[in-house]
Amino acid sequence: MSEDRQGDRKDGLGRRQFFRALGGGSVAAAAAIATQPMTATSAQAYDPGADETKARYRETDHVKAFYRSNGYETLKK
Repeated sequence: MSEDRQGDRKDGLGRRQFFRALGGGSVAAAAAIATQPMTATSAQAYDPGADETKARYRETDHVKAFYRSNGYETLKK
């Protein structure tokens, strides 16, 4: 059986040769990308609008009670 395996390796592309070729191709692709000039494009700012920038936090009585009961008022200086 070992003779058949050796014969098969000689006929087709072996695993090591496959990965060697794959690695060489990726190096060539990286070199091709690196030689292209990098150009910057203009950025567009996102305008959130008035609805998204309005204040949503309200200090209500139950929020004040929560902080008072958990001892956060003692941390004030």
